Amino acid sequence: QVQLVESGGGLVQAGGSLRLSCAASGSIFSIGTMGWYRQAPGKQRELVATITDGGSANYADSVKGRFTISRVNFKNTVYLQMNSLKPEDTAVYYCNANVLRRGIPYSVAYWGQGTQVTVSL
Repeated sequence: QVQLVESGGGLVQAGGSLRLSCAASGSIFSIGTMGWYRQAPGKQRELVATITDGGSANYADSVKGRFTISRVNFKNTVYLQMNSLKPEDTAVYYCNANVLRRGIPYSVAYWGQGTQVTVSL
């Protein structure tokens, strides 16, 4: 089994910052791409940012220049630094990881439970 545990969400005023963390644990051999997604009420889940195990990052246009994704491979942890937050960033943020488990010859995508981010005016 693999678990992804997120932390760092909360309530912040517009223009403020938050840092999300997501730690993977369990029977892990290696982790490929990790990422953050978000889902606002009444909307579909959307990609926020991803990062490969080599450190290449990809961002949604709506967060470029404001959010930074990073990871520490030996900790199996991914972070999302969110600056200049806007009310439209309000959503539940989900961590995602493509995990190669010990004894299983293919990667499986796992999701965290989600953490609420609320940005007020």
